[in-house]
Amino acid sequence: MSAQPDTTPAAAPSTTPEPGSPHRVVIIGSGFGGLFATKALDAPEVAVTMLGRTSHHLFQPLLYQVATGILSEGVIAPTTRDVLARQANASVLLGEVTEIDLAARQVIATAVGQATTYSYDSLIVAAGADQSWFGNDSFAEFAPGMKTIDDALELRGRIYGAFEMAEVAAASGRDEVIDRLLTFVVVGAGPTGVEMAGQLAELSKRTLAREFRHIDPSRARIVLLDAADTVLTSFGPRLSERTARDLTKLGIEVRLGAKVVDVDAEGLVVEERDGSQERIEATTKVWAAGVQANPLTRQLAAQTGATLDRSGRISVNPDLSLPGHPEVYAVGDLTAIDGVPGVAQGAIQGGRHAADQILRRLRGEETGQPFRYFDKGSMATISRFRAVMKRDRIELTGYPAWVAWLAVHLFYIIGFKSQIQTLMHWAVSFVGQDRSERTVTEQQVLARLALEYLGEDFLRSSLRKVPGAQPDPAPETMPPGSAS
Repeated sequence: MSAQPDTTPAAAPSTTPEPGSPHRVVIIGSGFGGLFATKALDAPEVAVTMLGRTSHHLFQPLLYQVATGILSEGVIAPTTRDVLARQANASVLLGEVTEIDLAARQVIATAVGQATTYSYDSLIVAAGADQSWFGNDSFAEFAPGMKTIDDALELRGRIYGAFEMAEVAAASGRDEVIDRLLTFVVVGAGPTGVEMAGQLAELSKRTLAREFRHIDPSRARIVLLDAADTVLTSFGPRLSERTARDLTKLGIEVRLGAKVVDVDAEGLVVEERDGSQERIEATTKVWAAGVQANPLTRQLAAQTGATLDRSGRISVNPDLSLPGHPEVYAVGDLTAIDGVPGVAQGAIQGGRHAADQILRRLRGEETGQPFRYFDKGSMATISRFRAVMKRDRIELTGYPAWVAWLAVHLFYIIGFKSQIQTLMHWAVSFVGQDRSERTVTEQQVLARLALEYLGEDFLRSSLRKVPGAQPDPAPETMPPGSAS
């Protein structure tokens, strides 16, 4: 969808703060867009408040490595407060934004049951996207997505737990359940799905191959499903075909044109193009298909007249501002802009552009420059020493692409300490055959479902036991100038 032009006349926001009062910028989201926008706004005339629903910045492209035991969650999710500790004009506050009032220039965020109102002079919305089950949210109960640390830890527990339960079943003579326990289905053949399927193959054939006495982990069945005709569709036909061949060589069943129509605890039902259906018995399912923009886009669309696409992404002006509100910018996965994919680079560059526009306005310089996305290419790993990479007409496969993938991802991991830790973990997993992060607990697997089953009443009563929490309070308003 092309960017929607700003046809609604609107006066630019006041850029002259009260004497001694910096320009207040509120940034919603601690992902790539929010973090890099905050860093770009490191200027004395600005006071930045970042509101995040978690206290960490998540390097989402490596979540699957947390789920399969290669990396620890701390390596890819450093504390946002620590990342921005040296930026004196930036304040990091925990809170999930539930309401945006563009007319009043206020947002309301809730943390541990306490709602707080924050006023702003400029606003950057970088709230990202959530997993989409294409209208079948009930599938999430048995097929977790891959968007949060909680998702990755739950999947780690499910994956390693499946091998453990298969060993118990085999030792006790219950052979009829072993195939179901050792079948792993990944739904979605984009980069995340391909990388997850490849690591499941590596895990079963290399890491766990000699550790069990009653089962043979290398015989685990791994199925990669997608309703599309190709894997890695955005990479082009050559790399798509190469990836499919490599996955097949790893022993992965690649099934395309297959739509998931039902999911339960013990398996899922797949519908082929001819309408025929097949049930696959599988205890462990991973949902790596589909995203939907943060629900905040609906509020923004209602107040600005901007349109939403099928994924809930909002159309923006060429400079990333919202129609009629030049003081408000939307960046990253929640925006619909032609030629800008929903990847980290799109959010990073968009966040920097929005920050630049705010600083230009404050300094009396010309604004309204359109956002120009610089495509740095796409890449995905298939397995150890195998990857694919595409940038313009340049296409790499195999070991060279894998080395490039390592270098690029290592560069964007925040913090030298985390980079060193990542290198060490990769050496253990890729040069050797072990995995450093294999600890799993029942809590990882059951906590999300337990909270859903217990419902809102349990959450409300639990908040009363948290010091300082006030469930369902009237919003507390931050005093003017104290949003940072």
